[in-house]
Amino acid sequence: MFAETVRQAMQAIARNAMRSFLTILGVIIGVAAVITMVTIGNGSSQQIEADVSKLGTNLLIIRRGAGMGPPSAGRSAPSFTIKDVEAIKEQIGGVLAVAPANTSSVTMIFGNENHETSITGTDNEFLVARDWNIALGREFFDNEVSGGKTVCILGATVREELFGAGDPVDETLRSEKFSCRVVGVLEAKGASSFGQDQDDTVLMPIKAFMRRIAGDQDVASIYVAVQPGFSTDKAKSDIEALLRERRRVDPGEEDNFSVMDTKEISSMLTSVTGVMTGLLSAVAGVSLLVGGIGIMNIMLVSVTERTREIGIRLAIGATEGQVLMQFLVEAIVLSLFGGLIGIALGLALGYVGSNFMKVPFVPDWTITFIAFVFSAFIGIVFGYFPARRAARLDPIEALRHE
Repeated sequence: MFAETVRQAMQAIARNAMRSFLTILGVIIGVAAVITMVTIGNGSSQQIEADVSKLGTNLLIIRRGAGMGPPSAGRSAPSFTIKDVEAIKEQIGGVLAVAPANTSSVTMIFGNENHETSITGTDNEFLVARDWNIALGREFFDNEVSGGKTVCILGATVREELFGAGDPVDETLRSEKFSCRVVGVLEAKGASSFGQDQDDTVLMPIKAFMRRIAGDQDVASIYVAVQPGFSTDKAKSDIEALLRERRRVDPGEEDNFSVMDTKEISSMLTSVTGVMTGLLSAVAGVSLLVGGIGIMNIMLVSVTERTREIGIRLAIGATEGQVLMQFLVEAIVLSLFGGLIGIALGLALGYVGSNFMKVPFVPDWTITFIAFVFSAFIGIVFGYFPARRAARLDPIEALRHE
């Protein structure tokens, strides 16, 4: 009996194929939009986690100034020193690497080529902290770091801009203030979560940077890599206590420095992405309700058009329950068709959108299943009233209907 009811519903839908398609268009758009938004949102979150991990594993970044304060607060706070870096190495447990870092913009020149980039004064522990490998050449020798030799290691972008596919090792670059001999090339990391090209950089021993570029002994920031298995929260707390003591911050006074955990950055960005995805999905979900109203509207029209048919069925012995089931199944089948087409369209758009935004394609099958079930629920809810109206028609009045 149920199979016959489904067959009749399919026939009714096929008789008005164009109207049926327009009826379920709202459901298709709603389901497709929700799946597309969630898929792209999941891919964006995964990409953020991957990008943040490129900064380094279990990495803490220490900068002067309160983390949430205005820029002027950071400039007015005292800088760090090499002794602060050494104190963290000696007094903080669970530390894998501690690297000073000063950064400035510079135009590097080789032959007839020039390229504006950023140069960072640091040491070899910066490579450990940032989990950065040497692709070509070598890292700094100890005597180059301690003696402040003007040697440099190039990022992949700088190498490409100045040398193309050529080997830059042992070549000499120059700028307005200094010249340096290239000793190595960094492995490519790509863009960060903030769109910054991490490979557009040059590394130089920090003492050479201080003497040739900065003109002082200040350290702008410190990178601290924590050993695997050691709590970054514990290391962060210990570093904060040590720096408060060294920088003479009184009890109750706000820190004049900040310690950022890259895992916190990842969590914050992922949370923001999740909220935006949720909001967009909620807006897209409204289309499902609009689609449900469209189904109810067309089913009411269908009941009016088929009044005589309903009257004949009732007159020859069909029960109210059978008539109600016929129209209810028709509404549910319409919604399920809309759900299936919406799922296919949503996954396709999610794939295209992920490729366009260069994020992983990460469909959420739970959300996909929920969207499909919800489309069926829409058919039940919005199809019930027209079906009940059809079932309650008076057979005599229905037969008289023109």
